[in-house]
Amino acid sequence: MKKYISELIGTMVLVLFGCGSAAIAGDVLGNLGIAFAFGLSIIAMAYIIGDISGCHINPAVSFAMWLTKKMDSKDFVAYVIAQCIGAIIGIALLAFMINSSGLLANYMTTGLGQNGFGPASSVGLNMAGAFVVETILTFVFVFTVLGVTRTEKTSAQAGLVIGLTLTFVHIMGIPLTGTSVNPARSLAPALFMGGQALNQLWLFIIAPLVGAAIAAIIYKYLYPNNKALPFDEI
Repeated sequence: MKKYISELIGTMVLVLFGCGSAAIAGDVLGNLGIAFAFGLSIIAMAYIIGDISGCHINPAVSFAMWLTKKMDSKDFVAYVIAQCIGAIIGIALLAFMINSSGLLANYMTTGLGQNGFGPASSVGLNMAGAFVVETILTFVFVFTVLGVTRTEKTSAQAGLVIGLTLTFVHIMGIPLTGTSVNPARSLAPALFMGGQALNQLWLFIIAPLVGAAIAAIIYKYLYPNNKALPFDEI
């Protein structure tokens, strides 16, 4: 249970601070500040729960770990459930904070850092463009995760490398789709916001999983005899 609780807490922190920065202080922080909020959340959690659960805190990462046989089916399902619950708790806390503020309107007005395309994209990116963007960004992120956790030598720096990678994919992705690369991170705000965010949610679940699958396939091709660390030793 420690692994699953760790994934729940880690995902809650990522969503609360990442989406919270976008919803509450996005105008002040700008895209770069929001990107660092997501990246720093990963770094912090990696060095706290990394030796317990591997700090996936993202169903796409867990999916790639499952495809590369670094975790079994039971843990994969339990991880995804824990991650989604953690994300929902994080967004619930964020919504409560916003609605408790005397100066902010309410979370339906400020938003909750939800993802979107078309009218919901800052640059009006269409559905096809959004799918390609999320697939590519997730591929880069997950491929980095697989690579940096491949050996004990590189895994010591994994938290920093993964956090900075998440930061740089957000720098590009925020104006395009708000950057998902994480189905749990997209699910929670969409459930609370409803409407357009919920209608477009499918893309931010499927595209990251496609990107993760591509990363796993290429990784297995490049390292066919890889003796990678199992997920709970990363």
